[in-house]
Amino acid sequence: MMANATDDPDVLWMVGWCLAYLAGETEAGASLIERGVTLNPNCAQAWLARAYMNCFACRNDAAIEALQQVMRLSPLDPLGHLVKFAFALAHLQSGRYEEAIEWADRALMQKPGFTNAMIVRTAACGHLQRREEAREWVGRIREIAPQLTVSGIRGFLSGFFVPEALASQVDGLTKAGFAQE
Repeated sequence: MMANATDDPDVLWMVGWCLAYLAGETEAGASLIERGVTLNPNCAQAWLARAYMNCFACRNDAAIEALQQVMRLSPLDPLGHLVKFAFALAHLQSGRYEEAIEWADRALMQKPGFTNAMIVRTAACGHLQRREEAREWVGRIREIAPQLTVSGIRGFLSGFFVPEALASQVDGLTKAGFAQE
């Protein structure tokens, strides 16, 4: 017999993710993801969703703890670039820009052309005032997504990132010389 959906940890974290990421209902989504992790603490994907919820809320140390659990549960995950990107994001938001670059590079080694990792890397270079390196990464992003602007990124991310988490990316990209409009 099929279990009730409210007791299915996979359904819970997936619905929670959709609520948070697609509908912008981050609190309701995070609550469902937490229930999913509680019901199945061995589900790497649920832990990854928890990590992203913490990144969205700028709870970066909690995000890193969740990501460490993901790595323990699924060290060779084919979607590992998403884990590495989340590490980069959490470090960027914490002001640990060198670590953000290292993790973004790891994500890009696994998935070259991963625009999100390129954006975080570029923002970290902007914060570190590495102007030439930042310009190089801005150019790489423009090749993949020429229409992308700081205002477009801000508009998209503001649906689920708290302002202080969003600011780390937007400010870094602005410092890097990324197109505003």
